[in-house]
Amino acid sequence: MTDIRMIEAARERLAGRELRTPFLSSPFLDEIAGRRVLVKPECLQRTGSFKFRGAWSAISALEPEIRANGVLAFSSGNHAQGVALAARMHGISAVIIMPADAPRLKIDNTRAYGAEVVLYNRETEDRDALGAALAHERGLSLIKPFDDPFVIAGQGTVGLEIAEQARLEGIGEADVLVCCGGGGLTAGIALALEAHAPGLKVRPAEPAGFDDTARSLASGRIERNVRLGGSVCDAIITPQPGNLTFPITSRLCGPGLVVSDDEALQAVVLAYTRLKIVVEPGGAVALAAALFRRDELDGDAVIAVCSGGNVDPDVFQAALARYA
Repeated sequence: MTDIRMIEAARERLAGRELRTPFLSSPFLDEIAGRRVLVKPECLQRTGSFKFRGAWSAISALEPEIRANGVLAFSSGNHAQGVALAARMHGISAVIIMPADAPRLKIDNTRAYGAEVVLYNRETEDRDALGAALAHERGLSLIKPFDDPFVIAGQGTVGLEIAEQARLEGIGEADVLVCCGGGGLTAGIALALEAHAPGLKVRPAEPAGFDDTARSLASGRIERNVRLGGSVCDAIITPQPGNLTFPITSRLCGPGLVVSDDEALQAVVLAYTRLKIVVEPGGAVALAAALFRRDELDGDAVIAVCSGGNVDPDVFQAALARYA
């Protein structure tokens, strides 16, 4: 099980390779939210998302002789790119299993980082089974997108930064909203804050229809989504919370927040016009929750993690045309 020592060790292995993303703010966003909004833009991280942190953490933790055989991952795009770049920086091969309906930009970027891409149908094929078969056939080490202790530890380095940055801003108590798919980022941040900023409470944010974490937190057991596709927030659509992540989030997180696809797209546009950052819809749900679920939040300040910025150009242009 991931703990704070693993997160701090992951930060040491990441040192000098990751980007320390800042806090951003806008009086305009504060007015909409009815409180101070601080945005942690992991869309500015290497490969355009926080996923590079977990990928580097997991790959760098492998024994050298095992790592040399190469790695495999399955992802809708952001984990794919993170693993592809981390593998290239380690000088090893990477095979990435991606859904065929993933944004073309993410598929192209993954290949550009030097990885071999294998496409699958997320509605009819089991990516876990495909990954296990390929890993066995080629002797590759499987780097899971969220349900891996070292991946969770790498994502937890975002929480270490939030704790330090909130302290500098004079914020001792606040909700920390985190875009949540399988829960690796959510769990990692929650563990880091538990140790270094216990007044900051993690709240998972998800798109409507894919709110498995919110429902799981409410029921106390892992709930599964009925559908596995169909949201513009593709980056954070997963079947259910992870077996490793859910015990952490159920212990440390507050109730989940749910936003519509339209609200996520509005947040994409507001992040661009007011903060000058490009955020993908799945990476904007935490900001959307900060702006449009103000009555479900407490305190005078809220921290929102914009987890990724690899938006399909057509989606971005359509959002701007509709909401700008």
